Amino acid sequence: MADLFPDTLPEDAPPDAPRPDAPLADRLRPRALDEIVGQEHLTGADGAIGRMVAAGKLSSMILWGPPGTGKTSIARLLADAVAMRFVAISAVFSGVADLKKAFAEADKAAEAGQRTLLFVDEIHRFNRAQQDGFLPFVERGTVTLVGATTENPSFELNAALLSRAQVLILHRLDAEALGRLLDKAEALEGALPLTADARAALIASADGDGRFLLNQAETLYSAGIDTPLGPGELGSFLQRRVAVYDKDREGHYNLISAWHKSLRGSDPQAALYYMARMLVAGEDPLFVLRRLVRAAVEDIGLADPQALAQCLAAKDAYEFLGSPEGELAIVQACLYCAAAPKSNAVYKAQKAAWRSAKETGSLMPPASILNAPTKLMKAIGYGKDYAYDHDAEGGFSGADYWPEELAPQAYYQPVERGFEREVRKRLNYWDKRRRELRGEQ
Repeated sequence: MADLFPDTLPEDAPPDAPRPDAPLADRLRPRALDEIVGQEHLTGADGAIGRMVAAGKLSSMILWGPPGTGKTSIARLLADAVAMRFVAISAVFSGVADLKKAFAEADKAAEAGQRTLLFVDEIHRFNRAQQDGFLPFVERGTVTLVGATTENPSFELNAALLSRAQVLILHRLDAEALGRLLDKAEALEGALPLTADARAALIASADGDGRFLLNQAETLYSAGIDTPLGPGELGSFLQRRVAVYDKDREGHYNLISAWHKSLRGSDPQAALYYMARMLVAGEDPLFVLRRLVRAAVEDIGLADPQALAQCLAAKDAYEFLGSPEGELAIVQACLYCAAAPKSNAVYKAQKAAWRSAKETGSLMPPASILNAPTKLMKAIGYGKDYAYDHDAEGGFSGADYWPEELAPQAYYQPVERGFEREVRKRLNYWDKRRRELRGEQ
């Protein structure tokens, strides 16, 4: 009987062909750049990589993109496309000794007329000193560096290294690209045991990660399922990919930014979506509440003073109820803030007042409003002629409270929205009364 899983490859198999028992993702690994799915903006004829291959010359580059989008495959195929020696190392498992060995071998290869493409996976995991170690070898052309990272290179890589490499951004695979990957899998292994709706659900569950999708497909093939599964049955059988959300990395800050800007832009639906993304991924609800409080005072302010009260009440409710019931209070505060009229007048007033305080130093307030707890202070005029506003007609004296060396300022400028419209009327009233009491027009 023939061996269904031979340990050796057929004699006519390509040198880099995967073993027949290799994982499905390896067996479907692209053999040419035009087989890369979902990154045509780079690999196509008009893309950065396509142009470099057409010219037969590569520059060093950093491939930045989510997991499972083809970074390693692109690096391997680049070397083949321009007939370069391919060397791969991982920053997770490699140290200085491995780098020195790779550079020494590249030097010898260069002497023999062979160029080297050095692929460094997870390059952001090398520390700054190790990253600096690449510079002389990249500069003199010993290696063409192709680094792969899931983290923002602006934050994780040295400026000196970035200045010597192009940053190329790989896109998260969309539903169409993931569907093409499944088509390839089915051409090799046969139809998946799924209904059309379940197939769409499988694609959605991958969250843009092609490798994860193929691993899920392989699990389905291995299970020997006779009757096609529907979406509900598929959900019970397989797990969704956990969303990428590192609390100290770029994904975290991207969602915070999107959420805060949605709040500021008065889009309650988008604000709720981004907040849900954070909380579902495991963000601390108290962190979310702190950000809501900030939005309430920075972007709403006195346009709706109740926004701050709603946020603080949500904090109390969450601490009282816990999850998941307490999260309803967070949702209420989020929707309230997003729907509220917006004003950054308080925020701008704070910035202007702080700047003025730093610039004016130690100017003395008018003597009339200084504290006079001792006889000496009273003798030198502290508190003299202070106008007690409650004794004045209308409860307003119109006194000048500014230092003599500083003209009255107007830090706070209420907008014509929400409650601040009423605040503006009040300020205008007091300004008019002040001018009348001082005999000004």
